[in-house]
Amino acid sequence: MLVKAAPGLNVPREDNPRKYITDAEPVEIDMTGYYIRRMSAGELVEVAAEPVVPTPTEVSSRKK
Repeated sequence: MLVKAAPGLNVPREDNPRKYITDAEPVEIDMTGYYIRRMSAGELVEVAAEPVVPTPTEVSSRKK
């Protein structure tokens, strides 16, 4: 699941509390009890995955 910290927050990572999940960039996490509690508290928010858009070369190679 992709998540970001709520605006203005830094949330410690479960695997390394000295590294933080920020509101700047989405991070892929496993849904553990730790992260579920952080989401319930509003500290983490889910981010929808961006769809992958094929490049023109990928599209042309599929037509062959």
